[in-house]
Amino acid sequence: MTVVVDSRQDFTLEAFRRVTRGGEGVRIGPQARQAMESARASFMALLDSDRTAFIYGTTTRPGIEVGRALPPAEQRGYARAARRHPNVNFGGGGALEEHVVRGIVFARLANFVEGHAKARPVIAERIAALLDGPLPVLPLGGQVGPGEVLTLLPVLSAVDGDFEEGETMAVVNGSPAAAALAADAAISARDRLSSAEQVFALSVEAFRAPLEAYDAALEALWEDEHEVAALRGLRGHLAGASGADRLTHQAPVSYRILPRVLGQAHRAVAAVEHAASVSLRSVTDNPAYLPPDDDHPLGRVISTGGYHNGMVYPALSALAAAWADLVFLAERQVTAMHVGASAGHLPPLLERPDGGGGRTNLLGWVTGSYLDDARAAATATLLPPGLADAQNDVAVPTFTAYRKQRTAADCLDGALALLAAGSSQALWATDRAPAPPLRPLLDRVRSVVAPLDAPDDRRIGDELGRLARVFGTGAVTVRAGHAATSSADVPA
Repeated sequence: MTVVVDSRQDFTLEAFRRVTRGGEGVRIGPQARQAMESARASFMALLDSDRTAFIYGTTTRPGIEVGRALPPAEQRGYARAARRHPNVNFGGGGALEEHVVRGIVFARLANFVEGHAKARPVIAERIAALLDGPLPVLPLGGQVGPGEVLTLLPVLSAVDGDFEEGETMAVVNGSPAAAALAADAAISARDRLSSAEQVFALSVEAFRAPLEAYDAALEALWEDEHEVAALRGLRGHLAGASGADRLTHQAPVSYRILPRVLGQAHRAVAAVEHAASVSLRSVTDNPAYLPPDDDHPLGRVISTGGYHNGMVYPALSALAAAWADLVFLAERQVTAMHVGASAGHLPPLLERPDGGGGRTNLLGWVTGSYLDDARAAATATLLPPGLADAQNDVAVPTFTAYRKQRTAADCLDGALALLAAGSSQALWATDRAPAPPLRPLLDRVRSVVAPLDAPDDRRIGDELGRLARVFGTGAVTVRAGHAATSSADVPA
């Protein structure tokens, strides 16, 4: 299968998923080719009408050298030489994963398909051909520029063939990386949130928490679409749950506020999905070419700040915060299962009355470590200072926000594994089964981490790490009221 792009409306989250997760290639459609050919001809007519007029990166040098004009005779040669610009990014932080690089290459094409890149169709086709391999290696760390130039220079170097006037800036200037990072986070986030709802519902069952905190009557009282979604999700997973042998008093706060906190996670996921959807189809070039209209028969070129994406980094920060809050609830609930008996409020949960069980107190210790790391990653990401010059005085915060969201997400995967294992243990110790929709999840958890019994010398840490990777890969994504998605074991 191949994704065909003819206009910016073809740059959707689903197309992004096909290219990045499904490994599909991209073909430039005939409508896009015609739009690019027409725009290129108009741009060249505009340029030839006055090669001394200011066009950033075409008639002048870019960046801090913006005040240096390029003589008309040197403009074509300068464009051809620009692709040999060295990759100067040597910052730490590793490289972006291959599927994220594919996403950046795909997102870069949105500026081309309707002619705003002022480039020939062959340039877009060469960029699309990168998806067939080999892909350039793009850095995750070391991004300190006012835009995404340091990330996109390896893309420019990897494109075969010569460039002409105005075309190199269309490759390295803009914010396709921000769009791709948001889209990557959005795709993973929806599955991660689904897994979290399932695991917290399993914890509700394990703890015998009253079900009234998830009552349908609350939907009309709260009137928030995201909290309603959380209420419905929890009830779907708890459908058919037994009302017997539950607490006769309120459960701890961490159980009663689940719909509110999960609702905030729904809100954060929706925000990053919106940021990704808009960003994928946005024109972000600097400069951007606007095709001819009645007032500008040859079109016009305007300098913009499109390379700064103002939606993505706040959305990623909010997502990291939502993950950190869910880690906190998981830590509280693991602790509640462990200390309930000793506090005199509950029968034993993690150990059998005859003493059977493992060193389950260690689950809380590890969850606390995840909580500390998640909270550190959930600090707000703000605009950073730029380079030490007056022109490039503000840098982009997107990569920092993306790294922090990834860290918080990894912590949530680990915390969910611990809560799921603890819930499984509590159900085993009390000889109970959860609500029917949760039984496939429980089977999946126990296929990786069986209940602990003493004496037990298993390498439980390895098993929990494996279970965390199951959650991280989206292998457990049971929708409310549906059967579990089967998946092969994630290798250790």
